Amino acid sequence: MRVEVTTFAPLSPASNTSAVKYTTFSPVDYVVFILLLVLSLAIGLYHACHGWGRHTIDQLQMADRKMGCLPVALSLLATFQSAVAILGVPSEIYRFGTQYWFLGCSYFLGLLIPAHIFIPVFYRLHLTSAYEYLELRFNKAVRVCGTITFILQMVIYMGVVLYAPSLALNAVTGFDIWLSVLTLGIVCTVYTALGGLKAVIWTDVFQTLVMFLGQLAVIIVGSAKVGGLERVWDVASQHGLISGIELDPDPFVRHTFWTLAFGGVFMMLSLYGVNQAQVQRYLSSRTEKAAVLSCYAVFPCQQLVLCMSCLIGLVMFAYYKEYPMSAQQSAAAPDQFVLYFVMDLLRGLPGLPGLFVACLFSGSLSTISSAFNSLATVTMEDLVRPWFPQFSEARATRLSRILACSYGLLCLGMAYISSRMGPVLQAAISIFGMVGGPLLGLFCLGMFFPCANPAGAVVGLLAGLIMAFWIGIGSIVTRMVSVVAPPLLNGSHFSPPSNLSTMAMTTPMPLTSLSRPTGLQRLYSLSYLWYSAHNSTTVIVVGLLVSFLTGGMRGRTLDPRTIYPVLPRLLALLPVSWQKRLHCKSHSQDFFGDPTGLPEKMSNGMLKGIRDKEAVAEPEEDPINPGSSPTFVVQETSL
Repeated sequence: MRVEVTTFAPLSPASNTSAVKYTTFSPVDYVVFILLLVLSLAIGLYHACHGWGRHTIDQLQMADRKMGCLPVALSLLATFQSAVAILGVPSEIYRFGTQYWFLGCSYFLGLLIPAHIFIPVFYRLHLTSAYEYLELRFNKAVRVCGTITFILQMVIYMGVVLYAPSLALNAVTGFDIWLSVLTLGIVCTVYTALGGLKAVIWTDVFQTLVMFLGQLAVIIVGSAKVGGLERVWDVASQHGLISGIELDPDPFVRHTFWTLAFGGVFMMLSLYGVNQAQVQRYLSSRTEKAAVLSCYAVFPCQQLVLCMSCLIGLVMFAYYKEYPMSAQQSAAAPDQFVLYFVMDLLRGLPGLPGLFVACLFSGSLSTISSAFNSLATVTMEDLVRPWFPQFSEARATRLSRILACSYGLLCLGMAYISSRMGPVLQAAISIFGMVGGPLLGLFCLGMFFPCANPAGAVVGLLAGLIMAFWIGIGSIVTRMVSVVAPPLLNGSHFSPPSNLSTMAMTTPMPLTSLSRPTGLQRLYSLSYLWYSAHNSTTVIVVGLLVSFLTGGMRGRTLDPRTIYPVLPRLLALLPVSWQKRLHCKSHSQDFFGDPTGLPEKMSNGMLKGIRDKEAVAEPEEDPINPGSSPTFVVQETSL
């Protein structure tokens, strides 16, 4: 028995609207899909019920800091491998060729730098929220600014990442939009609120495996139907889909090698270096070494995910060269191409369409649950506890669960707002990417520049956000005016200028413009992969300028644990004779100031965590500054 579903694809104004019949889900497909939801919920409830009544706030937010390397790595991968990435990347390859594949070059530095700079600094400070770092380095006002910026970023993103895949799925398979939205929202809210970070990480592991299986099934079946992967590659080569290395340094060209390989590094740093959803996973590792290894383990996984997504795009291209798509399919929005392809390809194989839809929903589940958990954590640690330090453990645990549930309801509300926004939804998704760069710049300003002060941090962050919104919104408005494209019935047919959404939401916009932009329009055509670099640099430059004008750190206490020693690290790479000539010891002393100083406002819990860390770690002698105290060693990292 099979179910016949009649659906309507979005059509261009010139097309005639007509119903298209698709044979979609069999009972086996429904069983596979429902099994995904049930198992995800079961994993979450297991960790919720295990030790119920004895949960502490640290267990709920940080998984008791006892997670192993592999589950953390798979959770890091799943957090931003959302459903729209599974739909968007193959569509990008199908339409524009394999140039996007060079984004994989950025993964090396984009993961190596967090592993050896950000993770050691955050881990040795024994943080719970990444924004605690901002208070230790600057003051409470900077911490609150960073937290509020992050909350706005994630709240906007949650509604979009929940609604957009459900809408695409409805257009192709006939799934009821609000049934899928409610199902995803409720399942995520339940297991995230009750099970905490440990439940989120282990469900991420399961959902990552489902994503791999779903994509692998499409590649195997699709390549078999067109004559194998060699045939797929030949067809793509014959039609110019296999891109060479484009070395054009112009930052206004959408995709070049430099844009993808180096602009992508800043995108990766904002994702894996300073985003709370990822930092929280690093800090849940049982040791610092496990946290670093988990970051290393993400590298081959990210490469594999990128390769699979790109291969699906190539297989889809070869398939439609042999079996041309209908007029309705070709007129559909690009983020629906993959779903149409999968339903065409797998319609005669019961269970596989359900597996791919499960793969799609796994991406949404992992992303949304991570957002709920990180939002509840930063709200509790940055906005509630500093003002109500007397909260008991039981009360704090209960409030943390309430916050996760509240963000779940807010996510459903944002999904509804997204459905009413129409074309304005483009701006809503873009806002997510506009915020990541300034936050990266704020952390880099504090970590690499000891002279930066709180005034410079606040003004720099505001300048970065203003620059990001100016260019981002200007780009959207310019495109709306100048780009000739079909109506955006699904609200996600565009290329978001983002760091996070580059991976998570790439559904690019047609490049047909009326004329080559000039003046301000030229600035608005800056490649979206340079946005993060441009905005973070703005924060650093403005922050340093304001800091110098306001006296730097004179009269303020600087905790050396919050600074990464860039200059001494670079000097350590020189021969010993050169180091003596350059007086490296005095350089390091000037760079850090008094290594024994501690910030007066450091919380007792934070200070205890650092001292505990010092107690179990053997003091190491600094090769650049022999004889320095153990407190100086805590902030050391090794490249």
